[in-house]
Amino acid sequence: MPGPAPPPPHRRAEPCLDGLPAAAVARLQAAARAIRDGDEHAARQALDAALGLAPEHPETLRLYGVLHLRRQRPAEAQAWLRRALARWPDYALAHSDLGTALQATGDGEAALASWRRACALAPDAPMPWFNLGRNLQQAGATAEAAEALQRAAALAPDLLPAQVLLGDALAHLGRLDEADARYRAALALHPACGDAWRGLANLKTRPLSADERTRLAGLLRRDDLAPPDRIALGFALGKACEDQGDYAAAFAALGEANAQQRRLAPWQAGAFHALVEAVRAADAALPEPADPALGREAIFIVGLPRSGSTLFEQILAAHPQVEGASELPDLPETLAEESRRRGQPFPQWLARASAADWLRLGKRYLERTARWRAQRPRHTDKLPENWLYAGLLRAMLPGARIVDARRDALEAGWSCYKQQFYRLPHFACALTDIAAYIRDYERAMDAWRAAGPARIRTQCYEALLADPEREIRALLDFCGLPFDPACLDFHRAERSVRTASAAQVRQPLRRDTARAERYGALLDPLRLGLGLPPLGG
Repeated sequence: MPGPAPPPPHRRAEPCLDGLPAAAVARLQAAARAIRDGDEHAARQALDAALGLAPEHPETLRLYGVLHLRRQRPAEAQAWLRRALARWPDYALAHSDLGTALQATGDGEAALASWRRACALAPDAPMPWFNLGRNLQQAGATAEAAEALQRAAALAPDLLPAQVLLGDALAHLGRLDEADARYRAALALHPACGDAWRGLANLKTRPLSADERTRLAGLLRRDDLAPPDRIALGFALGKACEDQGDYAAAFAALGEANAQQRRLAPWQAGAFHALVEAVRAADAALPEPADPALGREAIFIVGLPRSGSTLFEQILAAHPQVEGASELPDLPETLAEESRRRGQPFPQWLARASAADWLRLGKRYLERTARWRAQRPRHTDKLPENWLYAGLLRAMLPGARIVDARRDALEAGWSCYKQQFYRLPHFACALTDIAAYIRDYERAMDAWRAAGPARIRTQCYEALLADPEREIRALLDFCGLPFDPACLDFHRAERSVRTASAAQVRQPLRRDTARAERYGALLDPLRLGLGLPPLGG
């Protein structure tokens, strides 16, 4: 039996189900429920039956694609979705799903094109706009992401993720009042939404009120919270207590939140130390670079989270020659690609990599990041944990400059403990783990800087606070950039800042950012781990 012929595009952008046999509609509904419930066998049975009743119907083909997406088989999903679009080229929902499948295989540009096509075909459907906005935000196109997410939120005011992600995008753009309003709109929909409370807590320059502290404490007494929400609320409560000057209560709330986070994502100090030592050993045997200038377009800013790296990037991004690209995944993903190609985990293959291999990997990184240099000749890459690869960059991108953001270790470690991270590092779940991580990081970076002082600069946060102009001039000189007075007014730079420091770097420098001393002997485990004398005797 032939499949339905698509009507003209101006008439309908979704395949008509009206002409299908009732049995086929029932099978499609059953398949959708099975996909939702994760029952692949039942979904296949229902979809096969639907295909038998109406061969090549685009909705059946699309649901097969969705099934493969849910089972993490994006290549197979693409094939089914393309079959659906061959039957119905203007099927907006299939274009939206195809975008998801393309994104899963790393074809980000094609994915965005699919989502844009879906939005054009179904301008009143919220999900294509949401998918477009979410992925534009991940790609760093924050202004366009905010527009798409605003459209999604307007079309579906009850779509909780749209409200939260729109809040994030507005915060990254420095539109803090609007971001605050979106997070509160999300809380009106779901008062225990952990992502919304995390967003409010990450507006660092805005204290949480005593009333909000009371609300958070009440929510945490509920026994029906999902673990991620409970953890986010715990971190927010810690900030609220600190904002109110109750440091013992803040420490208790943060301790409980970190303990729960550690149970979800344990971090092994010994295993991490072994990884660092393996990378350092491989670094000692790296070949001389085939092209010593390769990578001069890139400025890496590495170090501990919460150590001033966003501030240093904001200073550099105020320079007319530098694009601030924020925390890019491209360096670790380039190395992960090589691990998959070789069939060996990182760092086992490092000793066998030749100068030609490193040249190829360096060019691959520059290819992946080229879009960040479309308007300006150089870009920053501010993923803090890239410090682990600072030694390897001597062979891979020898022309790059590496800024090691250093802050007082006690202050930085405590700030990590207070911050809920969206992803790694999971070390911020115990004060002793943080100390172990700091020791590994500082030993490795000190050794790599000693071996290559022209490539690596230690940029001290406290030194910048003490003498901003001197430090900014020195930083620019290290990066091979002429002095520009705009860098002194970095807080005026209009750009997307996609980190937890988005609000802070839009203000002039503050010299009252130290917080650890307020907690006294409570931080002695961190002091002892860092080799500092305890306060508690």
